[in-house]
Amino acid sequence: MPSESAKKRKEKKKVAGRGKPNAKLANGDATNGEENGTVNGDATPVNADPSSDFGKMKLSNISVAGVLLSHVDARDLHIGQISLRYHGVELLTDANIELNCGRRYGLLGANGCGKSTLMEALANRELPIPDHFDIFHLTNEIHASEKTALQCVMEVNNEKIRLEKEAEELTSRTEDERSHERLLDIYERLDELEAGKAETAASRLLHGLGFTPQMQATKTKDFSGGWRMRVALARALFVKPSILLLDEPTNHLDLDACVWLEEELKTYKRILVLVSHSQDFLNGVCTNILRMFQGKIMSYSGNFDQYITTRAELEENQMKAYKREQEEIAHMKDYIARFGHGSAKLARQAQSKEKTLAKMIEGGLTQKVEAEKNIEFYFPDCEKLPPPVLAIEHVSFRYSETKPFIYKDLDFGMDLDTRVALVGPNGAGKSTLLKLLVGELAPTSGRIRKHQHLKFGRFHQHLHDILIMDMSALDWMMKTFPEEKEIEPMRRFLGRYGLTGKQQTCPIGNLSDGQRSRIIFAWLAYQNPHMLLLDEPTNHLDIETIDALAEAIKEFNGGVILVSHDFRLIMQVAKEIWVCEKGKVTPYKGDIFRYKKELKARIKDIAVK
Repeated sequence: MPSESAKKRKEKKKVAGRGKPNAKLANGDATNGEENGTVNGDATPVNADPSSDFGKMKLSNISVAGVLLSHVDARDLHIGQISLRYHGVELLTDANIELNCGRRYGLLGANGCGKSTLMEALANRELPIPDHFDIFHLTNEIHASEKTALQCVMEVNNEKIRLEKEAEELTSRTEDERSHERLLDIYERLDELEAGKAETAASRLLHGLGFTPQMQATKTKDFSGGWRMRVALARALFVKPSILLLDEPTNHLDLDACVWLEEELKTYKRILVLVSHSQDFLNGVCTNILRMFQGKIMSYSGNFDQYITTRAELEENQMKAYKREQEEIAHMKDYIARFGHGSAKLARQAQSKEKTLAKMIEGGLTQKVEAEKNIEFYFPDCEKLPPPVLAIEHVSFRYSETKPFIYKDLDFGMDLDTRVALVGPNGAGKSTLLKLLVGELAPTSGRIRKHQHLKFGRFHQHLHDILIMDMSALDWMMKTFPEEKEIEPMRRFLGRYGLTGKQQTCPIGNLSDGQRSRIIFAWLAYQNPHMLLLDEPTNHLDIETIDALAEAIKEFNGGVILVSHDFRLIMQVAKEIWVCEKGKVTPYKGDIFRYKKELKARIKDIAVK
């Protein structure tokens, strides 16, 4: 039975609906409260704390300004004359950003260009954003507490109180079209927040992100940071803010959850701004692309593939226009130089061309297309080792006698020609298998035999912890490899990983996460391994850097074992797909996109049931 408050809201909604039945949104779509989501009510995202010491430090290093160009009550947001500085570095100058309701934006740019800084400036309202926009910026995991995962997602009391108060204020001015549309949105959201509906919605989101019913009832203090980040992501989706800011949301997800999230975000009807290193994910989710380049924000319609096509066409036309213009300028300058002091008639013509040239320059010349710097990773060739290089013989493993077996009776071999991608749901043991191979974990039974000279190069998500934040990349590498006495060879080595100039000498703490990952790859390659064990290597890397990494892996003459949620990287480098599931490791018959197609079909089947 609906509650009394729900009945009253239904009646008020009916009355409000009679006022302007054909009201339109700014983007031309008919008003639909369910589609347009809700308002969180908390200007500050629930899982970020600008009042913390770290938050204050971050904000104190950011200088930002801008001018609101859209109407204060509009659903769309348009900010111009944006300037953005971080640690004194100019990231944006006189830039514009336009975010329209119902659109999903992929924010692109090279590591260090300021994507995350711009997201922080939006989230913390350092830019002029009207109060009616609520913003959720997913940055940190939910805090460990006694609350269950489900309870954390459903914490919306503040939102409910604020919405009811706002509805009362708006009821008095429903003749205003924007107020009327907002009122309908509020009533839709309040209906969603009724206890039964809210729990069902929250549970569905957690299930999609890999939480079993038992896990949903588990206290968040008992989860790892990665799982608490999933709780935070579920909460962001549950809240349905006016502006949802997601910075690398797939970083802590397996392939199953990535596919589910892609399908879920496709239905987001408010404003979504997404930073992601996955071309495949951007293609599936985005309706628009924003590119940060040379201090500006350039806007493109369509998904990532459409952006690449459009950008190539625009740059080709721009270069043609640039060449024509430069030829015209050269011709005029030559004419002026030759005839400027000739006969009166020729001198007048030269003066005319001089005026024409001055007007062209004053009006602004076509800029030459500046290509982004190419980054070239590489892994040095390793010495060949005769097989068997690595033999896994009847290996079973569990963490303790009270825990279930993660693997039972594994039996296979690997050599320097191995190019394998491990896939499977979270908890299936992909990272555990890598730890077994390098000897960080010991088999419960069976044995793992390795060639006596075999050297692993293992990348994992916690390697950033070995970096010393107040040291420079150059100093840290010299300290880590004391056998290298000369600085210049190390400078050149770091340069091969896209770290040049001040990036080598400034404190590591001033670098972006992607730039820090490049230091780790340089550190990894310097050890000259025979076999690369890469556990989510693309986290924090930009798309161009991932392409460079893929090329380096393909050129490497050693073995590669990859765990990644990036479908495109797997397609580029893996010869085989192995599925880790139910205690077994099984070769998959097909490529990674066939595997993705099967995951999508499974998700749709579950949704129907």
